[in-house]
Amino acid sequence: MFELAELAEQAVLVHVNFPQEASTEDLQELKMLVASAGVLSLQVLSTNRQAPDAKFFIGSGKAAELAELTAELNANVVIFNHELSPSQTRNLERLCQVRVIDRTSLILDIFAQRARTYEGKLQVELAQLQHLASRLIRGFDNERQKGGIGLRGPGETQLETDRRLLRERVKGLKQRLEKMTRQREQGRRARQRSEQPVISIVGYTNAGKSTLFNRVTQAGVYAADQLFATLDPTLRKILLPQFGEAILADTVGFIRHLPHDLVAAFKSTLQETRDADIQLHVIDVADERREENIRQVQLVLQEIDAAHIPQLWVFNKIDQLGQLPRIEYNELGLPKAVYLSALTGEGIGLLQQALVALLSQQHIQLSLLLPPDAANWRARLFQLQAVQQEAYLENGDCLLQIHLSAAQWARLQKQSEQQIENYIVSQTVF
Repeated sequence: MFELAELAEQAVLVHVNFPQEASTEDLQELKMLVASAGVLSLQVLSTNRQAPDAKFFIGSGKAAELAELTAELNANVVIFNHELSPSQTRNLERLCQVRVIDRTSLILDIFAQRARTYEGKLQVELAQLQHLASRLIRGFDNERQKGGIGLRGPGETQLETDRRLLRERVKGLKQRLEKMTRQREQGRRARQRSEQPVISIVGYTNAGKSTLFNRVTQAGVYAADQLFATLDPTLRKILLPQFGEAILADTVGFIRHLPHDLVAAFKSTLQETRDADIQLHVIDVADERREENIRQVQLVLQEIDAAHIPQLWVFNKIDQLGQLPRIEYNELGLPKAVYLSALTGEGIGLLQQALVALLSQQHIQLSLLLPPDAANWRARLFQLQAVQQEAYLENGDCLLQIHLSAAQWARLQKQSEQQIENYIVSQTVF
C-alpha cells in the first residue's frame, strides 16, 4: 500500500505490555531506536494484553484509537515495538492510512543509514530483502498476467514476478558476500600466522565501544550517543607496554531481540569476534539495565558461536557515577574486570595492564644464538619489545636474552619458515 522507501519523520509509537516481558525497559529502548533513526516521536500508545491479537496485534478497539490518534497528530508513520506479521501490518495500514513498521524494520532502517563500506551495504540489503520476502503482498493490479504476441497463455502474475526477482537478487548478494568472506578469511589467516594477538571489542550498543576504541588507538572512528552509531568493523594495531603489538577490532553493537536475519547476514563481520584471543566486553556502568544488557550480549555471542572466548569486562562511564578506576581480579589472580572512562581516559593504563596480564599468563625466558642470516628474527623480537640483553660474538653471531609470553612464542614458531628452535641455547618457562 505504501512505498517502503517513503521517508517518515513524525511517528506514533505503539507498545504492548505482555506479562512475560520486561516491557518498561523495551519501551525506553524503542525511544532510543526511533531517535537514532532520525524520527520525531509524537506520542506513545501503550496497552496491556495477555497475547497478541491475530488481526491488529493490539485488538480492534485500540487499533481504532490508534487510527484516530494518528489522524489527530498528523503522523505519517506508526512504529510498533514488536514484530508484526505481514497480515497485521497490512490490516493496520488500511485502518490508519499511514505506513506501519515493526521493530525489525526500524533496526534495518538504522543499519541502512549507518553502513559505510561496500560489504556493510550488501549485508544490510540482504537482511532487508530476506525480511521483505515474507511481506510481499498482492495489490489490486498484481494479478495481471503478462502476455502479448507470441506470449499467450497464463503467464506470470506480478506477485510471482516480484518474488522471482527478489530470489535472484538475494542469490546474487549471497554470492558476492561469500566472495568477500573468503577475502576476509585470507586476511584473518595471515593475522593468525603472525605473532600479534587479536582483541575484539563487544558489548551492547551505545555502551561506549567506539569511544574506547578511539581512546586506545587514536583511530578517529565515528562515535556518538546513539544506538548503532557505527556498523562496519574497524581493525587497528596497538602497542601494549611490556608486551608488544596487538590488533584491536571494533564491532557492531548488540541489542535485545536482534533480528535473526541480521545475525545471519553479519556473521562474516562477527567472525572477528569468534576468532579473537580476548573479548573486551564493554558495559555502561551507569545504565540501570546493565545486567539485562550483559545477558543479551552473552545470548548473541552464543548464537554466533563466540561464547567460549576469554572475556575481560570493561565497566565504562565511571565518570558519570564519580567512581575511581580500578581492576578486579578472579580467584586465580587474573584480571576479570576494569573500571574506566573512555571519554576522559581514566583507567586506560589499567586496561592495558590487564590485557598484558591476560595475554602473558605464561612467560618464557630464552637465550638465543642467532647467525647473521637470521637478522629478521632479531628485528621481530625487538619489535615485540622482548629483548632484554644483546651481545655480539667474534664470528658475527648475536646472543639475545629474551622474555615474552607463551602465546607470543607459539605464534613466532608458526609464522616463519625458519626453525627458531635451532637457535635456542637455554629456555625457562614460568
